[in-house]
Parts: sequence; C-alpha cells; structure tokens
Amino acid sequence: MSSQAKQSRVRKRRVFYIPGYDPIHPRRYRELYRKESTVQAKLSGFEISVSAKSGEGPYGWHVRSEQDGAQVQSDVEVLVWSDIVRESMSNSILATYLQLAQTAWVYISTGTLWRLMRLRKGPVIAALYPVAMLLFQLFLAFGAAWALTAILMPVASWFAILPAALTGYGLLRWFRKADNKLFAYYLMHDYAYSASEKGVTPDALETRLSEFSELIVEALKTDADEILVVGHSSGAHLGVSVLAQVLRSTDRPAKGPELSFLTLGQVVPMVSFLPGAHNLRSDLRYLSQRDDLTWLDVSAPGDGCSFALCDPVAVSGVGTDRSKWPLVLSAAFTQTLSAERWKELRWRFFRLHFQYLCAFDRVGTYDYFRITAGPMTLAQRYEGRAPSKSRIDAPVSKFRSVQA
Repeated sequence: MSSQAKQSRVRKRRVFYIPGYDPIHPRRYRELYRKESTVQAKLSGFEISVSAKSGEGPYGWHVRSEQDGAQVQSDVEVLVWSDIVRESMSNSILATYLQLAQTAWVYISTGTLWRLMRLRKGPVIAALYPVAMLLFQLFLAFGAAWALTAILMPVASWFAILPAALTGYGLLRWFRKADNKLFAYYLMHDYAYSASEKGVTPDALETRLSEFSELIVEALKTDADEILVVGHSSGAHLGVSVLAQVLRSTDRPAKGPELSFLTLGQVVPMVSFLPGAHNLRSDLRYLSQRDDLTWLDVSAPGDGCSFALCDPVAVSGVGTDRSKWPLVLSAAFTQTLSAERWKELRWRFFRLHFQYLCAFDRVGTYDYFRITAGPMTLAQRYEGRAPSKSRIDAPVSKFRSVQA
C-alpha cells in the first residue's frame, strides 16, 4: 500500500456482506445493523444512521457516520444465497435422516472428524449435536410406537401397528415443527450441504459465487475508497472463493479502491478439511500470499460454533513461507463484554455466534461499526498489529492437495 493511501481517510466505502448458511430474508441483517450500531454509537461516542437502499442491485442499506471528526458514507449490500439454503433444507423427515447417515459417513470415513477434534472441541460438539438430537427424537418416536403397539396388540392384534406408526410419525413431525427452538434439522442441513460433495462446491452455489465476484469487480471500478468484503460463519469460506475469483479476474482495474476482507466466526475447516476441497484450499493459499489485499480473521474462544483463533490457511495445511494473511485476532468476549452481559449471553450459543455483528459494551480492538462505517481502511486500523498469541497455526488437515 502506498504511503498516500495509508494517510488518506475513507469517505466512501462499499461493504459486501456474505451471510452464513441462513434461510432468512436479508432484511434481518439490516435491522440487526441498525439496532446494534445505534447501541455501539452511544457507548463509543460517535454518530451513525441507517437508511434503506433504493434502486436495483443486491439488497442493502446506506450508512452515514461521523467518527473521529470525519464524515463517512458506507453502502452495505448483502450477497444473498438464502434461496439456495432454503432449497437444500426442503427435504422430508426421511431424507434428513438419510442425510445424517451420509454426512456422518463422510466425516468419519475420511478421518476428517478426528482431525477437526484436534482443533476446537466446540464446533465439533456443535456438529455432533444435530446427530445426537435427531437420533434421540427417532428413539422417542420408536419408543412411543412400540409402547402403543404393546397396549393395543391384545385387543387389536396386528392392526395396532397402524395407529402406533402414525403416533411415531406424528411425534417426529412435532419435533420438525419445533426446530426453530431445537435447531437440529437446521444444523443437520448445514453440515450435510457442506459435506454433500466432500468439499466440492455445488454447481448452483458456484454460479452464485461467480455472480458475487462480478459485483465486486464492478465495485472496484467506482470512486469508493475501500471495498470491504465481510464473510460470517460459512460465509467466510465463500468469501475466500469469491475474492480469489476477483483477484484472478482480468477485468479488475489495475488501480482502484483498497480491497479488504473481514472473516468473522469462521468454520472454514469444516469444508477445507474434506478430501474434495481442492479449489478452496487453492484459494486459501492464493489469498494468503496477496499484497493487494488485507485480510483480518476475527473469532473468540467463547463462540463454540466457530473454529476460534484457528488460522484457516495454516490449519488447512496450505500455508507457505510467502503466506502473510490472515491476521488472526480474538474478539475476546470475556473482556469486551461486561460481566453482566457475558453472564446473559454465555449459554446462548447461536446468539454468541452473531456477536461479531453486534455492539460490545467494553469494546476492544475489534469494533464492527468502526470497521464498516469508520474513516480508516482495514489495513490502516490494524497496521502493525501482531496476531493473537493463542492463534492455532499447526497444519492439521489430512487432505492438503490444491487445484493445479
């Protein structure tokens, strides 16, 4: 980066947010941003306002903020793939149990599960939770059916099987409808989608990622000062693939806005450790060596749904002597959230997984709203910062092949 770029302040920024595996309409993210940015502004002493976006293009919103004496305008756009998520979740109860068996077989038979357990227990437990919960539900359904059969058999003979089967199926349907609280089906579909082709990106998603990269290439031709791509959860590894396409694009301008990449609560190893993830591993290595990119990876040990402080490049076994990214930092929930707030959120695992997008009442080095709406680029804000001392960078993945 030139010295002039380092000294200049951001006036205009384009933010492209890539959600994780989420079937919900993107307006959820706008409302979350509006609510949490207002809270953070009051806590940190800056001004910020959010307004709806009009016109064509991806769903998004406008942000105006005054921070450190500077006026900044940020346009945030959500790169939507929720329709693909919903399609992958449209399976029947039986199909979901078949997914369970197939997904478990992929992770166990390839040895990937054991490798993942060497990193962080939290996300592995999160991955095993839907398996255990769905099997428990099946056990209860069979138990109810067996008990009713035993009661009715003396009077109804073998005709007792029909009402017993209907009772068991009805119980499974009840559990399915209650999944907005249990999350067993949701998580099962999430892991099954990642493992469906052993790490190979499904065709529909590959096409969508190409569309995302084209949008970012066009943004690099505008007068924005910074193009910031944010990938949360599963969106982190999608962002890796998208930005690799962007940087390889022959249509990308030679000079343009600063290009920045922020990954939050990443679960990259769930895919990069799979045998077929040659392209993703190749993209990880490629991004890690780029001089025309700043990549910050933020996670927290308190987030049991992410591979906290695991360098996604290094642990995937594709780091080299030339690797300079990502800069791995901790959001340190136990320090950046007050004792009262931490006590309130500690056991709300899914809410904690979204904390990176929310306000901190004891904000530290990481502040989502200063990064996305403040006057400094990602490179300026974290220049000279050392990675977290708790970073895990040992090459753990069994599969390390990359696309030639």
